Amino acid sequence: MSHSYEELKHKPLAELREIAAGITHEAVQGYTQLNKDHLLVALCKALAIDMKAHHEVKGIDKAAIKAKIKESKARRDAALAAHDRKALKAALDQIHQLKRSIRKATV
Repeated sequence: MSHSYEELKHKPLAELREIAAGITHEAVQGYTQLNKDHLLVALCKALAIDMKAHHEVKGIDKAAIKAKIKESKARRDAALAAHDRKALKAALDQIHQLKRSIRKATV
C-alpha cells in the first residue's frame, strides 16, 4: 500500500508504529522509541516519500504573469535611474499585485 506524506502526517502515532512494524529498513529501527515527528521522517525515508509539500498554481497563466513581473522590474529599474518617484511607485505596486495574484492562485 502506498502512502503520501499528507496521509501519514494526519495518522495517529499508533498507526504510524503499525506501518513501521511491517517495514524492514534501518531508518525505522527502534520505531517503538520514536516520537511522531521522528517516526514520520523515518517512515518517509524508508518508503522514499518526498516530505516537501508541492504547491500548484491553478486558474491563471503563471508564465504570462512572470513575464509581466519582469517587464515591471525593468520599468522599476528605469524609474530608479531616472529618479522618477511616481513611475517607481507604479512599477512597485504592479509587481506587488502580480505576485499576490500568483500566491492567491496557489493551492
